[in-house]
Amino acid sequence: MADKLFSRYEELKAQIRDHNHRYHVMDNPIISDLEYDRLMNELKRIESDHPEWITSDSPTQRVGAKPTDGFKKIHHPAAILSLANAFGGDDARAWLERIAKIDDRVEKAKFVVEPKIDGLSVVLHYRDGLFVQGATRGDGEVGEDITSNLRTIRAIPLKIPVNRESGVGSRESVSPIPDSRLPKYLVVRGEAFLPIKEFDELNRKLEEAGEKTYLNPRNTAAGSLRQLDPQLTASRPLTLLVYQIVYSEGGKVPTSQWEILEYLKALGFPVTDVAKRFNDLDSAIAYTETWNEGRDKLPYEADGMVIKIDDLSLAAELGFVGKDPRGAIAFKFPAREVTTTLLGIDVEVGRTGVLTPKAILESVEINGVIVKNATLHNFDFIADKDIRVGDRVLVKRAGEVIPYIIGPIVDARTGKEESFQPPTKCPACGQAVEHYESEVAWYCVNAACPAQLVRNIEHFVSRGAMDIEGLGTELVKILVESNLISDVADLFTLTIKDLSVINEELNRRRREKHPPKNPVKPSTKKTPDKRPKKLFNAISEAKNQPLHRLIIGLGIHGVGEVMANDLSRNFIDLDTLAKTSAEDLQQIEGLGPNIAESIVDWFSLQINQEVLKKLKSAGVWPRGEEKSERKEGALTGLTFVVTGTLPTLTRDGVKEFIEGNGGKVIDNISKTTSYLVLGEKPGSKLDKAKSLRIQIIDENELRKLAN
Repeated sequence: MADKLFSRYEELKAQIRDHNHRYHVMDNPIISDLEYDRLMNELKRIESDHPEWITSDSPTQRVGAKPTDGFKKIHHPAAILSLANAFGGDDARAWLERIAKIDDRVEKAKFVVEPKIDGLSVVLHYRDGLFVQGATRGDGEVGEDITSNLRTIRAIPLKIPVNRESGVGSRESVSPIPDSRLPKYLVVRGEAFLPIKEFDELNRKLEEAGEKTYLNPRNTAAGSLRQLDPQLTASRPLTLLVYQIVYSEGGKVPTSQWEILEYLKALGFPVTDVAKRFNDLDSAIAYTETWNEGRDKLPYEADGMVIKIDDLSLAAELGFVGKDPRGAIAFKFPAREVTTTLLGIDVEVGRTGVLTPKAILESVEINGVIVKNATLHNFDFIADKDIRVGDRVLVKRAGEVIPYIIGPIVDARTGKEESFQPPTKCPACGQAVEHYESEVAWYCVNAACPAQLVRNIEHFVSRGAMDIEGLGTELVKILVESNLISDVADLFTLTIKDLSVINEELNRRRREKHPPKNPVKPSTKKTPDKRPKKLFNAISEAKNQPLHRLIIGLGIHGVGEVMANDLSRNFIDLDTLAKTSAEDLQQIEGLGPNIAESIVDWFSLQINQEVLKKLKSAGVWPRGEEKSERKEGALTGLTFVVTGTLPTLTRDGVKEFIEGNGGKVIDNISKTTSYLVLGEKPGSKLDKAKSLRIQIIDENELRKLAN
């Protein structure tokens, strides 16, 4: 038994050494912090039971890993240490109980809480107020000289104090520091990082340039600072926060952590504004726990908060446990980024026909939730990131956001991983899928696809399409579940008896969902339910809807209200439209190649042709409008796209207004669009208009243009 445990001990040491090297030297970890902590805690438990096994090369006896050979080595003037972890309030209280047995003064101590930034720890040296040297933490004793790279970070003062007049970095309340208190030699420690917004923007630019994007801000910051070319570091929007005085000679520095933060601010160093001081540990824990949910408000990634004894002399006298100082503890948040294995990729068909890849994962706990599935965004994302089935992948879950894949851990590959190819057929109906140039989405365009049927019918009967009043979502679901309809054309074959059956089922479900609090004995006299008859009449009346409404109801990808109107003015009926080529369709103003291809593809599907035959047989076959000459006016030659709700004009009203003044209304934003007319609650068209620098106007400005 002892031999087996000792083998596990040696295995753990080897694993952790390897992970330390990957994290601190290569900046390329293949496991998450949570998994690393579990390995380290297991190692500590074994060493606690068998202290005679501890050797000098154990990961518990050192901090981090050895520096690389690419940089000059720097010996730190004092040890740059890491902290022991607490996973919740009980762990933090247990920490206090342990150190109180060593020195009971801690029971009356004050505590300072600071964010635990997920970045790269750096050490800055100042002589006579000038920045002379900067290093990584390295193994805690020896770091790497990255002075040239650190000089490129604008947040680092090259001379201190930054401003002798105010003596402040960010708070004017701090008094100037007299020369007598300025150390001749000062060494401070901080955390260099990439702000989340800057990281997202950096990845966006890299993606646009067709270059490889980064997995997370921490790796990006570490990799940027450990470049041999300072110009590359300078191109990264790095910053830092300083929180510790490692060493000083001469002058006078404060002896409490809270005063240290104030002192560093006065010198001009960037210091967190999240830190707070508390009179007892419970208050500190309560504040720390608020940041578990609130950490998304921070501009940087943080994996916890640090609780420190404010009295630095007391903290120093408490000493160390191994290499961990007893005077502070890292209160870790539940992990939101973990690594696990991608077991497979499923493809789901959305309600609008979009095919979406879903990751099937080896079960893993993230922030207290067991995760088995995650979002893979789209097929382009899988290809760009080169995500393969069998990969070790980095998964993130933030707040209530659905877990999503960040990317693969390439260095963990064994060669058995398999590349993924997007499906050529819809997994729900077997029909060929479509992919349009310049779009990331893949579509199933089958109008009778089972995965889309309820959504397609809801769209078909909606107010903007065939306007069949009374046929809501619940009734549509019952119709589909009862196999009374298999496509939109089947609506026109329903009888009053069919509608009575589904109406009774609807009433039954509603009673089950909301049973009466005081049920009364049902009356023997029944009042006829008029809903089935009204619904039957509404379906019958829909047969008289104009052609453009039927085209809208068919749900052809890219064809909205404006385009449907244009098609109804150019084609006498759906038979004529179905026989038209993509080239001829593009002769219609505002109809581009993607939409033309989408229309042709829709009509080419045999299953959609069957739907059209059934509609024609049911008498749902309206004729198009007579093509009229466009009016001349103040808006002649201008094209408009409308988004949102306007103050006085309806969607039809604004179209009539623009066309009545000679203008043209189109569905989609393009470089040739003259204006975007903006109302309340706009859609994605607003973002696209801004990206293309299309002029944006409101209803009043539109009226002025027309006048």
